[in-house]
Amino acid sequence: MADTDPAGPVMDRDEVDRALARLGQEHEAIETSLLALQDHAGRRLLEGARLTGVTAERWTSTEAAITLLWTYFDAYTDVLRTAREIRARRRWSSREDLAELTELLRGEPVTVAGSAAATANAATPHGGRAGPGVLSERWSLSALVDRMNELYAASLDMVVTADAVWSALPARIDLLSAELQRTSRLAHSVGVRPGEHPAGDDLERITRTLKKLREQVVSDPLAFWKPAEGSSAPGGGKPDTTVYDREARALEDVRREIDAVLAVRQDAEKRIVRLRDVLSRADRTLAEARTARGEVLAKIAATEVPVVSGPPTALQEQLSTAAEYRRHAQWHRLSPLLESLEQKAEDELLRARESLTAVTAPLAVRAELRGRLDAYKAKVSRHGLAEDPLLVERYEKARRMLWSAPCDLRAAEQAVLRYQQAAVELLGAAPGGPGQGAGPDERRGPGT
Repeated sequence: MADTDPAGPVMDRDEVDRALARLGQEHEAIETSLLALQDHAGRRLLEGARLTGVTAERWTSTEAAITLLWTYFDAYTDVLRTAREIRARRRWSSREDLAELTELLRGEPVTVAGSAAATANAATPHGGRAGPGVLSERWSLSALVDRMNELYAASLDMVVTADAVWSALPARIDLLSAELQRTSRLAHSVGVRPGEHPAGDDLERITRTLKKLREQVVSDPLAFWKPAEGSSAPGGGKPDTTVYDREARALEDVRREIDAVLAVRQDAEKRIVRLRDVLSRADRTLAEARTARGEVLAKIAATEVPVVSGPPTALQEQLSTAAEYRRHAQWHRLSPLLESLEQKAEDELLRARESLTAVTAPLAVRAELRGRLDAYKAKVSRHGLAEDPLLVERYEKARRMLWSAPCDLRAAEQAVLRYQQAAVELLGAAPGGPGQGAGPDERRGPGT
């Protein structure tokens, strides 16, 4: 028993009975909690795991804390049992019994060896620590209950946190690894392999990362825990899935790449045939442009005609390479090549059409001048002026220029303009003609 007097007066029988009832309830609650902690799946896993890092450090102190909890609980139980035995001696406790009960229930009757508390590195209620030089600790029952609650909360937090990480991450990693294996087999079947395709390198890296991640999660789960801000409840927070989420996104990107390669495998022949058709049209258009250029040079004088380039041999070679890739099922190489070729082939066809348009532009100008000359002749004929000597002379001169080879377009334009001007003047002066002067269309010169 303690030599110091208990705080306050001696308790009466009712106070003793109420205190014993309350302490009995607390004892039952603490025992239930300790047994639940002892049977917790997370604690059993921690006992059998090969731990590293922060988890190993915390589990060492947590194990000592759990041991100390049972030591405290056993001492608490002994004092409670002694108090109950004293109270059970008599129905009406004597003053000596009440004094003894008061010292047990309100004093510091619990003595715990200092080495046990030092092993757990546990703080005392007064802020000190039980160091190697402390032979024992003395506790009141209420202070001991508070201390057990503190140790229990800290121990439960560690156990629940580790169990939460183990319950969440390894299973998700295993599912992602299974999906990774399926994707890797599919990738291998279409030629996406490490060292040959970026997606193959990504699959190899994801495999290494997931393997390392699982090992780390199993041995050091607390390294993958994000505590909830402002929460003091045991296990407040959630598993840190940053690395897992990043690799899951990377695998999804690879799957999309594999899907693209599979799409190429399915319609590669159609795309190659379509490419051949586009390049063939471009080649025919360039051939037509070259033929037209020779015709323009022969028929049109004093005109600069652009040079027509040869067929796109580089694209034809790449198309042959694409066909070779398809024959050897090298889909991972065929996919980017077809995408590049499709754009280049469309550009080549557009360039060929622009080249044909540029080459035949002088012929189009000559055709426009011929049409304008004949339109004015028909107009003056409707007004009975076709036999006018000046119009006949200017018409024949313009016609000879436009229908002769090579045709001087500049001189022919001037000849057509002179015929047009003469026709406009005669039509304005003729009775019932269109009136003096010429309208906007009739004043327009050739080529405008």
